[in-house]
Amino acid sequence: MPLPPIAENLQSVYNRIETAARSVGRRPEEIILVAVSKTHPWDYVAAAIAAGQLDFGENRPEEAHAKFVENPDAAGANFRLHLIGPIQSRKAKVALACNPVLIHSIDRMKIARKLDALAGRQGVVLDALLEVNVSGEASKHGWSPDDLREQLPELLALPHLRFHGLMTIPPYDPDPETARPYFIALRELQETLAADFPESDWSQLSMGMSHDFEVAIAEGATIVRVGTAIFGPREYK
Repeated sequence: MPLPPIAENLQSVYNRIETAARSVGRRPEEIILVAVSKTHPWDYVAAAIAAGQLDFGENRPEEAHAKFVENPDAAGANFRLHLIGPIQSRKAKVALACNPVLIHSIDRMKIARKLDALAGRQGVVLDALLEVNVSGEASKHGWSPDDLREQLPELLALPHLRFHGLMTIPPYDPDPETARPYFIALRELQETLAADFPESDWSQLSMGMSHDFEVAIAEGATIVRVGTAIFGPREYK
């Protein structure tokens, strides 16, 4: 099966990011595009790297490790790996072994403590975001805003996790405008937490995917996670 036109797709997404950013007076350089490569083979990643893409996102630590760490073709390649999916406690060691530049999905205290302990044993500090379920949808991972506020003092005291902001996944709807209230809610929570916990970094908002990232940028996203618009429809495993 031939590769999709990944270089052209990437350029199109970057053009859309630029248009969306400039339309609200933002600089496109403020926004990181994470190319979501989950379920896609290394050939797709290699084509994106050849086109200049640096940041890649994977949902499952075991898939990320196989593709970006164990894979001999990845040796020497220039990329930054983001873990963007929920991490099970039994997969925490694998997640750490992936050497992610950023974990987007710290969604409960148990996994935060687990990753902190593992990172401490290895003498490293993990950069991470806190996942918030702003919609209250039962199928979504993440803290409710109230629970996050309650547990933040303990979270921010973990010595081997360094938090940089928030992440969310709104309920899916083909109309991107339906996601806007959730993006606004995450930005408003970010602003409140930055005022209440000024000693911490709240600079990053990871929100927006292929169908709604332009709305997310309009509402303050600094990281967008785009897969289908770059790599085409994925084969679910």
